[in-house]
Amino acid sequence: MQEINLPSNSMMLSKDFLFGVATSSFQIEGDRNGRLDCIWDTFCAQENTIEDGTNGDEACKHIELWKQDVALIDNLGVDAYRLSISWPRVMNQDGTVNEIGIRFYINLVDELKRRGMKVFVTLYHWDLPQYLEDQGGWLNRDTAYAFAQYAEVVANALGEKVHAYATLNEPFCSAYLGYEVGIHAPGITGVGNGRKAAHHLLLAHGLALKVLNKYCPNSQNGIVLNFSTCHGATDSQADKRAAQLADDYHNQWYLTPIVEGKYPEVIDRLDDADKPDIHEGDMAIISQPIDYLGINYYTRTVYEGTDNDWFEVVPPTTTELTAMGWEITPDAFTELLVDLHQRYTLPPIYITENGAAMDDELVNGEVNDDDRTAYFHTHLNAVNSAIEQGVDIRGYFAWSLMDNFEWALGYKKRFGIVYVDYKTQKRTLKQSALAYSKLVKSRINGYISGIK
Repeated sequence: MQEINLPSNSMMLSKDFLFGVATSSFQIEGDRNGRLDCIWDTFCAQENTIEDGTNGDEACKHIELWKQDVALIDNLGVDAYRLSISWPRVMNQDGTVNEIGIRFYINLVDELKRRGMKVFVTLYHWDLPQYLEDQGGWLNRDTAYAFAQYAEVVANALGEKVHAYATLNEPFCSAYLGYEVGIHAPGITGVGNGRKAAHHLLLAHGLALKVLNKYCPNSQNGIVLNFSTCHGATDSQADKRAAQLADDYHNQWYLTPIVEGKYPEVIDRLDDADKPDIHEGDMAIISQPIDYLGINYYTRTVYEGTDNDWFEVVPPTTTELTAMGWEITPDAFTELLVDLHQRYTLPPIYITENGAAMDDELVNGEVNDDDRTAYFHTHLNAVNSAIEQGVDIRGYFAWSLMDNFEWALGYKKRFGIVYVDYKTQKRTLKQSALAYSKLVKSRINGYISGIK
């Protein structure tokens, strides 16, 4: 069996480094009757939006099977579990609280705490209540204030039992994929729409951060951003320029406002009609200090220059790809982490998602996913390399705990370290789960035996 190994002197083998697994509400919960509709319910009901024509109505039935799932997580030996709250499960349209919905999360957090795990909670992992989308969604500035009210409800319910809160997960995906190119819910297009949605999401982050700092000052309060290292297709100046523009437009657009209170210079390349409407005081709200930065990483992206001095994606030319068609590029992961560390004054970092979809097969009750295990091995070592170069990284979360609803791809792609048979809902530990668990548990033994 493929193993995951780290250097014996790695800081990641200390008891202070957190290892965890991660999920999101819409992707695993099911129980649509227990909540209001969200934008993904509406999107799934439209033709030609989800590759296999499925939806999240049942997913992994986590609402029903949560105790079993928590026991599974505990048995892996990880230190922490990262989950997200379903906004439409805990809030009614009139602004009152869905007591059954919020009780589910209270019970879940309590059980995780009882088992000695640290809980990382994400307030928004893309499942905007549909009634807010009907009022403009993230194109409506009022949604940011509605998000702050929702954040207050969750903060009051869960309090400082939560080790770390993230306001948003990957606002790039919500804004760009959902409102600019339209391949995610709600399926809206247009550069101006994407930039406006991004600004309102960042405003929502800042407003919610104020709430979290007020009600949960002893929790770690931050945000989760996704990054893809941007490389030029060649060493030509045009391709290098394209990679820089793409990095500013897709990556730094979300981090620079949070850390420096301004948008990257690429904003000046936009037509005035496509620029976000920035009100006085917005950037101060957005740029409040965060306790930590969550970083999600999967692959690099390659770009070439265009005739109008812009950028265009170049498809991968290497053969080492995941089932998503993404290059496996651990060195680019280290490069990204070191670059961000050198470019900004950052708070501590958690790797909040990292993993790979592979073509898994359940054979005789086993899933031999050595390719995924190898991915984890190289990428955990990439994180270790970044730490050795001075990057302050405090933890790593494997994406994902289990196979689930993979957004516009439906159930066709499997990212889990646990195999889910969607018909029977049986969970089966893949080889990658066993290898990950072995690493986590050996770290504890390593500490006791003096490795750290």
